[in-house]
Amino acid sequence: MRFLSVSLDSFLIECHDLLETTRFFQHLQRVQHPAILDMIPAEKTILIQFSVFKTSQQQLIAWLSKQHVQDDVAVRGHTVVISVEYGGGDLNEVAERLGITTQALIQRHTQHEWKVAFIGFAPGFGYLNCESRPFGSVPRLDVPRKRIEAGSVALAGEYSGVYPKDSPGGWQLIGRTHTKMWDIERDPPALFVPGHTVIFKEAKQGTLVSVPDVVKPSHEQSIALDKMTNATLKILNVGMQTLIQDGGRMGQFSLGVGVGGALDQGAMRLANECVGNTANTAVLEILNGGFKAQVLAPTVVAVTGAIGECMIEYADTKVAVVASGQAIALDEGDKIQIKTPKMGLRNYLAIRGGVLVPSVLASRSFDTLAQLGPKPLCMGDEIVVGQMPKQAVSIPAEVTKWLPKSEETVVLDLILGPRTDWFEAKSVTVLFDQLWQVTNEMNRVGLRLHGAVALERSKHMELPSEGTVTGALQIPPNGQPVLFMNDHPLTGGYPVIATVASYHLDLVAQIPAGCWIKFNQISEFMDMNV
Repeated sequence: MRFLSVSLDSFLIECHDLLETTRFFQHLQRVQHPAILDMIPAEKTILIQFSVFKTSQQQLIAWLSKQHVQDDVAVRGHTVVISVEYGGGDLNEVAERLGITTQALIQRHTQHEWKVAFIGFAPGFGYLNCESRPFGSVPRLDVPRKRIEAGSVALAGEYSGVYPKDSPGGWQLIGRTHTKMWDIERDPPALFVPGHTVIFKEAKQGTLVSVPDVVKPSHEQSIALDKMTNATLKILNVGMQTLIQDGGRMGQFSLGVGVGGALDQGAMRLANECVGNTANTAVLEILNGGFKAQVLAPTVVAVTGAIGECMIEYADTKVAVVASGQAIALDEGDKIQIKTPKMGLRNYLAIRGGVLVPSVLASRSFDTLAQLGPKPLCMGDEIVVGQMPKQAVSIPAEVTKWLPKSEETVVLDLILGPRTDWFEAKSVTVLFDQLWQVTNEMNRVGLRLHGAVALERSKHMELPSEGTVTGALQIPPNGQPVLFMNDHPLTGGYPVIATVASYHLDLVAQIPAGCWIKFNQISEFMDMNV
């Protein structure tokens, strides 16, 4: 095995093939090392996320290198049978490419058992592998489709898969099913996870029927929203984007779900501290100002993050400009307005008691890529808060004084890896020597950067999809980096040259378009063979 550096609290294990990866992943699931927080298995790699408070990277790698996995360690998991109506748009073409009839293709697909190797691309999207490789390697489409219907059964490479929701994609379509791959009202929401066995069964044209799933609602999801009448704020203007965010979803990698949560975690925690909430209580994340709300019931709020004007229009017509990072008492009829920031990009508005919406996978955050959680707020929406905390309001001693403005330069620390060796040595030098501009193509998934000199690869083979982390610098074929943010896909097929240090991710969340980034190397590339 190879151990490759990723970030301060994660690294990549590279195995010889999918079978070795699967067996080692299942072994690690069973032994459950107390310092391993989560894992992302892929075709030939396992991304390990660990607690730096419980172990060091060196100690954990030493423990992993001593593990002995028996050849028969892979055990048969839960079996899922999926009825498929064959006749997808690429069925005939794939059969012709393989030199067989469409019926022979269907028989190969249904007569073999498929194993869920890993989850990636989207929540509930399983990469299904068959050891006998009945189709060899099926090429992806040259031009991906802009929309593939949920339930589409497809082939790509040596894998089969079922699209869990409408989405773009480049796999070859051979059929469709009504079986839901992903249903947030189901427990668990993903129909299968790594290790499960899948059997496809042919259904005659027009005979597919939807089968109701067994639903196990959570306690919070069982709360009737029509009983939530104690609204505290009414949204008058959401600006560019206003989302409900908290500390994020932990431990959901096996379902294909990332952490997400507030992009500037420090600003979120500070806002909550000001009003007496616990650190990860749900708040409003406001992009680039333009937000306005009216108070419907007495409350205490705080605004943190980007630096700019926050105005209070009191019910008696008085107007006051308030500082960020402090508790603000408001009464019914008052209005709060957050203007476009002078420095930074995102504000966080905490309300005493926290924003109360049903949690999804133990979080109230909205994941923009996975489309999980409460939808973006709209004008006229009313905000309900939870039970008021009993502890006294706490006022922090210090608030951030500087955040970047457009055209300013921001210095970010980088950890090299896991695919630094896929690039020319001169490109690694360029990565740190030149400035990279933040383009207008930026959101919660990632920031597209542009440099005068593009990065060049030394290895041009296709990289099997592998786990990625927030802060990863993924390099697509054009050589211009994409800096992954909280809502990034869990797996990616372009090499990651380096990763931004976790302590600088809050700063990244506040970088507006037009800024320049200077990367600073803080570690050597780790490539350890065991």
